[in-house]
Amino acid sequence: MQRLRQELVRRAQRLLRSGIPIVQCAISAGIAWLLARHVVGHPEPFFAPIAGVIALGVSLGQRLRRAAELVVGVSVGVGVGDVLISVIGTGAWQIALVVALAMSAAVLLDAGGVIVMQAASSSVLVATLLPPATAGGLNRMVDAAIGGVVGLLVAALLPQNPLAVAHRYGRVVLGSLAEALRGISAAMAGEDSSAASDVLAAARKSHRSVEELRSALATGDEIARFAPIRWRNRADLEHYKVAATPIDRALRNTRVLARRALAALRDEEPVPDAVPGMLEELAGVVVLLRDELADGSEPLRTREAVRAVARRTTVRLVSETDFSMQVVVLQIRSITVDLLQATGLSRSEALATLPSLHPESDGDSPDPPTDRPPE
Repeated sequence: MQRLRQELVRRAQRLLRSGIPIVQCAISAGIAWLLARHVVGHPEPFFAPIAGVIALGVSLGQRLRRAAELVVGVSVGVGVGDVLISVIGTGAWQIALVVALAMSAAVLLDAGGVIVMQAASSSVLVATLLPPATAGGLNRMVDAAIGGVVGLLVAALLPQNPLAVAHRYGRVVLGSLAEALRGISAAMAGEDSSAASDVLAAARKSHRSVEELRSALATGDEIARFAPIRWRNRADLEHYKVAATPIDRALRNTRVLARRALAALRDEEPVPDAVPGMLEELAGVVVLLRDELADGSEPLRTREAVRAVARRTTVRLVSETDFSMQVVVLQIRSITVDLLQATGLSRSEALATLPSLHPESDGDSPDPPTDRPPE
């Protein structure tokens, strides 16, 4: 019963998150049909509501391009279907031929996947449900245009909150990073190689969440540019866009750190007392970054907290350790640079925070070496 309740809650939350896209699609389909039937006067405006739904899609993003591809795909499919079916009639082999030729025409236009599939589906509808005798191909193209325009207008007037999308995926990515850092800290403090192995295995699964965050930010950016009532969200989204790539690098560096920590523990290298504490502090810094991004504020407190950790990654700490543990310390330096860039600093500004590994040099700190094999 407990598992059933948890599953029901999960599904209900998923439905709530999809609520706005579902409402958008429903309204778009209804209005598109109403306009095509009662304003333009088409007796069977089949393509109008379909176009309204496809132009939106439950998965948002690239609406303008999708609407254009939809109209082109319908035009190709309807054109091929009308011409061929009026000559060769309907039947199994005729439908197969129409679909093959419609998709081929779309491919020859160097079309994307939406155009090709829409051409195929439109040609099938023409060949079966809506043969050429019942309505002209031009009417169907007009219906598709009506649906596409309605979909775009509904998206502009009833947009999803772009920050909610960014927050949802940002929490996942930053949570994975904080858990990895905290797990490595605990494994090193307890000299537990098995725990370090578990942390590494979990960290390797974080790549998908990063891609989802990038997609969410692209979607949010489109909403913020496209919908007037969401223009005010553009500045808050910019903080996420600045942080996204450095956070990805921090996750990659953390995976490298986990591998070297595991190697150090298996080789029974001594763990400096300061290292587990620094990793725990970095985990707290990541949580602070998550909260400041969610608040829409510039992550200034995160910046100062990262600097406090970075200043302790001295050449003395590096020189007192064996090889794998040296790499761990150097990876901590790299992660601090990534997190400082996530707060809005340039790479050179972030590097300037690090203690020099060559104290006799008066120049800027060198780029911290990174053991980053292919993922």
